[in-house]
Amino acid sequence: MDLEQFYQDKYPAGVPREVDLNKYNSMVEVFEQSVKKYADRPAFTAVGATLTYRDLDTQSRNFAAWLQNKTDLKPGDRIAVQMPNVSQYPVVVFGAMRAGLIVVNTNPLYTTREMEHQFNDSGAKALVVLANMAENAEKVLPHTGVEHVIITEIADMHSPIKRTLMNSVIKHVKKMVPPFNIPGAHKLPAVLSAGAREKFTPVECKKDDIAVLQYTGGTTGVAKGAMLTHGNLVANLLQTRPMMGDIVVEGQEVVVAPLPLYHIYSFTLNCGIMLEAGAHNVLIPNPRDIPGFVKELKNHKFTAFLGLNTLFVALCNNEEFRNLDFSSLKLTSSGGMALTSDTAKMWERVTGCEISEGYGMTETSPVVTFNPHVAIQLGTIGLPIPSTMIKTIDDEGNETPLGEPGELCVKGPQVMRGYWQRPEDTQKSFTEDGYLKTGDVALIQEDGYIRIVDRKKDMIIVSGFNVYPNEIEDVVSSHPKVVECAAVGIPDDKSGEAVKVFLVPTAEGVTENELKEFCRERLTAYKVPKHYEFREELPKTNVGKILRRELRDEASAS
Repeated sequence: MDLEQFYQDKYPAGVPREVDLNKYNSMVEVFEQSVKKYADRPAFTAVGATLTYRDLDTQSRNFAAWLQNKTDLKPGDRIAVQMPNVSQYPVVVFGAMRAGLIVVNTNPLYTTREMEHQFNDSGAKALVVLANMAENAEKVLPHTGVEHVIITEIADMHSPIKRTLMNSVIKHVKKMVPPFNIPGAHKLPAVLSAGAREKFTPVECKKDDIAVLQYTGGTTGVAKGAMLTHGNLVANLLQTRPMMGDIVVEGQEVVVAPLPLYHIYSFTLNCGIMLEAGAHNVLIPNPRDIPGFVKELKNHKFTAFLGLNTLFVALCNNEEFRNLDFSSLKLTSSGGMALTSDTAKMWERVTGCEISEGYGMTETSPVVTFNPHVAIQLGTIGLPIPSTMIKTIDDEGNETPLGEPGELCVKGPQVMRGYWQRPEDTQKSFTEDGYLKTGDVALIQEDGYIRIVDRKKDMIIVSGFNVYPNEIEDVVSSHPKVVECAAVGIPDDKSGEAVKVFLVPTAEGVTENELKEFCRERLTAYKVPKHYEFREELPKTNVGKILRRELRDEASAS
């Protein structure tokens, strides 16, 4: 079936099938146009400090100038950025991009094992890290090629007096910063001050230049860096914006951003789409602190909210949240994990705003499909965004008919160049005719909307974060008292899914507490298995491969 022709008349009025991808050549161009156009508008607010677009321009320029004049870093070198949602993040990221560097987004919750792998795999030469996480960086750095370290503290974007006071309280009173010692490390305020005295030389970024290395397990195995080019990121913001219709008014939106900017979903929406629209992004550093989150919301007449299923549930169950003024809220976007119909209905009942669910993956920058704001269909992931081709295939690679499930495949300008220094993995991820295989089983309805019906790959999604069974199994099976194991995802009311491990212990045995402590030392908190089941043996195929699906089905049914 010719799906391209099929989709020509499936879009609501005002949503184009194709978009002009030549509006910008790079994310730097998007950034520089926005900071000039909306100079006096607030750009990012976090922990009580607000940066205007002019501030963002000045400070990122200072950071870029420091990189160019005070380090030996050259365009194309990689810089790891490890911090939660604070306004230093866009300063550092866009400063690095303006200097021509490749940003390596790093989860602040990573363990030392995960950090070491990512820094070495990416070849990062520089690291910007929040002081609260620098203790782990200290342990890792001697085993990496990182040469330049910049430390930032939570209140660094405040005025000098307030910054000193707040950072002192956070460190000495609240005890939120474990002691660390990284010789030669620079403090971000000093870096920005020094950069202000240096000359900044603009660097031309081309569409094919890599902008970000975004780490993901991909469809299998160890974490890999998806090479997202400036062209990929620019395309995705230009493709997704029309799906929101005229509801996004330039220079007027106030967007709540509780999801981490280092995650590609929030990165593209807040540092791409909403930045291009001149929006005011309200960053929430710790969305798990629901009372603190709601207290911050009281300060803003927010018009848009970007979230995921678990967060919507937690907020709607909070009485103070339910009593907020939602009269300005007109756009709620959901991604990262499946949105349940109960959650969507509850959110609309509480806020009066429908949720537009989309679908994407790290390798697609990330948006592939989205529910148009004017034609939301609950229970679906929407329509392919403009300039995107999709199809579904069977196990032999043949296209499946309309209405029949198959693996969802995607082709478009937002699809990554490939995995960093992993040509074989890249090749395996694409069909012969150039479509990226998503590993998700979907069906295309008669009206063109798409529904995800299963996951072909065994990836587990915990609170919107990808967890790969291989990694969990590698850690658990490395315990000296474990013979073999299998990790699966099971339904969980709070996190959507939770990790469950089935394992065969050695004759001397091992306790659940021993395993939990072992995993906590080696895995980020959301990856640590929540459930453990001890078995004498695990189900296997005739060639000895453990049957994860059988275990998952069994666990879900119990």
